[in-house]
Amino acid sequence: MPVTMADKRATFRKLHEGGCFIIPNPFDVGSAKALQHLGFKALASTSAGFAWTIGKADNRVTLDDVCTHLAAMCAAVDLPVNADFEGGFAHEPAQVGANVARGVKTGVAGLSIEDSTGDAAKPLYERAVAIERIGAARAAIDADNSGVLLTGRCEAFLWGLMDLDLVIDRLKAYSEAGADCLYAPGIKTREQISAVVKAVHPKPVNLLIGASGLSLGEAGDLGVRRISVGGSLARAAWGGFMRAASEMAGKGTFTELANGYSGGELNKMFR
Repeated sequence: MPVTMADKRATFRKLHEGGCFIIPNPFDVGSAKALQHLGFKALASTSAGFAWTIGKADNRVTLDDVCTHLAAMCAAVDLPVNADFEGGFAHEPAQVGANVARGVKTGVAGLSIEDSTGDAAKPLYERAVAIERIGAARAAIDADNSGVLLTGRCEAFLWGLMDLDLVIDRLKAYSEAGADCLYAPGIKTREQISAVVKAVHPKPVNLLIGASGLSLGEAGDLGVRRISVGGSLARAAWGGFMRAASEMAGKGTFTELANGYSGGELNKMFR
C-alpha cells in the first residue's frame, strides 16, 4: 500500500514521542534514496547541502528553488522529510506565514524556522518579532490541519552569541508560540544540552551532531529526541569529489578515484 502524506506526518510525530533518533540530511533525491535504503526512519533537508548542488552558497537559494527541491525529495522517498526552511524566506511575520503555507504543500512532514537575520551587525531578529514569526508559521501550518511538525530554531551560537540564557529564553518563547520541537544549533557541551532539554521539557529537542561530537546513545541519555547533521554529509561527498578532481588537475594522476563507491552497488540501490 502506498505511503501517503498523512502517513508520513503521523509517523514523524510518533518518532518525537520517545527515544532518540537520527534524522540525516540528504542534499538531493539520490542521497535521500540512499539514506532510505540504509534504514533511517526520517530525513531532513539541508539548506547548505542543497545550495551547493545548484552552484550557490548557503542562504542564497530562492523560495522557488527550495520548494521544487522539497517536492522532489518528498515524492522520491517513503520517509517523512523535515524541511530546513531557513528564515522563512521573508522578514515580516505575515510573509513568513504565507511562505510556510507554500512549503507545507510540498509534502513535508516537518519544517523549521530560524531567527537569524543574515546581518552580522544584528544577527538575530528582535525577540518579539522572532516570536511573531514562529506564531505566523504555526498559524499557516494549522490553517489546513496539515499536521506538519514545526521546529523553532535559535541561531545565537552560530553567530557567536554564546549566551545560553538568551537561547533558552527564546526557545521557551518559541515553544509557547507554537513550536513543536526546539533547536539551538551550535550548543556543544553536555551541560548546555542538558540545560536546553530541561528548559523546554516536555517538548523534544533537536541536536546538531558534528558540533557536539556526542554519539546517538550519549545524546539520548541527555534527553535529546532527534539528531541532525546539517551539511556534513554534503561536505563529506564534496570532500571526496574535490580530492579526486584536485589530484587530476594538479598532478595528472587518478589514485583518489579508487576510493569511490561501487557503481554496481549504486545501480542496485537505485534499481
